[in-house]
Amino acid sequence: MLNNEFAERMQTGMVHAAGFTADRAWGALELAQIDAATVRLHWTDTPYHWHVNDGDEVFAVLDGRVDMLYRDEDGEQCVRLGVGDVFYAATGTAHLAMPLGEARILVIERKGSE
Repeated sequence: MLNNEFAERMQTGMVHAAGFTADRAWGALELAQIDAATVRLHWTDTPYHWHVNDGDEVFAVLDGRVDMLYRDEDGEQCVRLGVGDVFYAATGTAHLAMPLGEARILVIERKGSE
């Protein structure tokens, strides 16, 4: 089990996502950097905040459940994500991840994005 906050990028290997925790909500383990994107495993039990990324963002729920709120031309929407579900937020989409209890989420986004 990894209990760290923003660990050094991991070396080749395997991470048991369901056992990953961090010292604070949305703490992450950076798994890889691919060109201009980062791949991070996040642990959280607290909602993030409404925000807009300057690039596309992909969320894959590995453990737990997450309500993903987002705004589109029809107003505020909500989808419930479970294990194995993936959510895509296009550049400029306002969104908020709200875990229902503890969750582990794989996030792929542009390096330096919020």
